[in-house]
Amino acid sequence: MNPSKCSEYDYINFLIDSTKIFTCTEASRCQLIDDHSASHDAFTRLLQRQPPDTEALWNDVQPFVKKETGFLILDDSTLDKPYSRELTLVYRHWSGKQHKVVNGINLISLVWTDGDATIPIDFRIYDIDNDGKTKNDHFREMLAVARTRGFSPRFVMFDSWYGSIGNLKWLREFQWHWLTRLKKNRLVNPDWSYNRQIHEIEIPPSGRVVHLKEYGMIKVFCIIPPDDEKDFWATDVLDLEEKIRSELTRRSSKIEQYHRGIKQFCGIERCQARSATSQRAHILMAIRAFLRFEIARISTGNSWFELKYSIIRDAIRSFLVYPKYSLPSDKFSKSHGC
Repeated sequence: MNPSKCSEYDYINFLIDSTKIFTCTEASRCQLIDDHSASHDAFTRLLQRQPPDTEALWNDVQPFVKKETGFLILDDSTLDKPYSRELTLVYRHWSGKQHKVVNGINLISLVWTDGDATIPIDFRIYDIDNDGKTKNDHFREMLAVARTRGFSPRFVMFDSWYGSIGNLKWLREFQWHWLTRLKKNRLVNPDWSYNRQIHEIEIPPSGRVVHLKEYGMIKVFCIIPPDDEKDFWATDVLDLEEKIRSELTRRSSKIEQYHRGIKQFCGIERCQARSATSQRAHILMAIRAFLRFEIARISTGNSWFELKYSIIRDAIRSFLVYPKYSLPSDKFSKSHGC
């Protein structure tokens, strides 16, 4: 068998460099033109032969996480695929970007943060018709893998979708503290009288300890954002102060920033392959590309936007010195300093 003309790093670097087109054809066009250049078929085969697990991502991130501290954050995001109805990974999901239900791939992400770094350590793709796994199954699977890898987070934080009684009890068995949103209709007992929906009870600014039906004692907080729609948070740490809760909530938003980053700067939604195997491989490579942006952000202090467009800026500088398209009169103007 002939050796491959391209590697995973060629594709990852292409995702880092490219701005709008993220296809295997474009990846091949961006290579140096010589006898050893990789064709678009070589990149297609590269995506087809990538393992379906996330071990390659874990190998990348291990040096950058401190497993004995920090926080784990879990949430999902929809990768919009409006024209890919026949792709097996595409289902109908709610899109926060479109504010409606759309065709897309549901990406469930687990990231580690110390308050500054945002490091993706694992992910799953919702594909219940083929693997039979719900989002909650993926939730438990990723956290179980994190535990076997030695993580011992200060808190696990997640949205209300994952705040089921089963998940909360499961985390209690792990002896991991958690912080989550609760939907306003969750049943709690604030005074050992009877259960009522959480939005019906009075919650002071400092929070209130209540009994969550079928779970036990928790502490709940009520936040009223500018839109006046009450937002309920809960934790198993009964003496958690509001100041700490507020800081944890701020840190939990890092996963939303992460999802925006992989979409805006790594082309994670832009793969046009119809093969589910290629789509999975592209998603994995895009996340690994993001990791390189994040490590560069930490070391340089530059934003993901600045890091991305510094590559483009260098190309523009080169073009300005040696314009590819010009008229004879352009040379005359330049020679006269115009």
